[in-house]
Amino acid sequence: MSRNSLESSLSNKQSVLLALRQAKIQLSEFEREKREPIAIIGMGCRFPGGVNSPESYWQLLRNGVDAITEVPSQRWNIDHYYDPDPSVAGKMYTRCGGFLEQSIDLFEPEFFGISPREAMKLDPQQRLLLEVTWEAIENAGFSSSQLRGSATGVFIGMSTHDYEYQSFSSDFSSIDAYSILGSAQCIAVGRISYLLGFNGPTFQLDTSCSSSLVALHQACQSLRAKECNLALV
Repeated sequence: MSRNSLESSLSNKQSVLLALRQAKIQLSEFEREKREPIAIIGMGCRFPGGVNSPESYWQLLRNGVDAITEVPSQRWNIDHYYDPDPSVAGKMYTRCGGFLEQSIDLFEPEFFGISPREAMKLDPQQRLLLEVTWEAIENAGFSSSQLRGSATGVFIGMSTHDYEYQSFSSDFSSIDAYSILGSAQCIAVGRISYLLGFNGPTFQLDTSCSSSLVALHQACQSLRAKECNLALV
């Protein structure tokens, strides 16, 4: 074999080895990104038992508080609907449940740029989402202006249409554009991105009891795929 042929052969082998090394590095990086830890940097919450912050939630758990109570009288008349026999139609066979104690009528629409007229048609789920979102951002040490224009994604598990059914069944003449904006669950999520100026993915998911877990999974996938650099779940 001539000197030139030997050098050419070595050069080709070196190129192949270099390409294999680079492919291995890229594969390792890809695998690392799939398992990269994700930090929870802020929280906001509402739970039964009077919980309205991460701190009060921790105290409830630490003290072993049972947050399940009898149906509050301001919700509905439990004596009217209760029957211990599960087979009785139109009745419920439990007197207890988990209920938020915070009053949803204390929502401040002007703070979120919502007119009082629109606020009347706003599903309580949307009101709670806006409040808890703002609290989670502050808990993370951010201001809303810092995140405006950022690649922040919003992933919300949301179900049930109680307020919509109640609104549309009581008085059809009261239905207007705000009725749809206030009850559509996709709007609840889009409202957050619009209000805060987020430019990441915006999702509303309903997978029944697993909605929140699936939303969290989708947020993690989106972060690892670099579709967003911050996620609100």
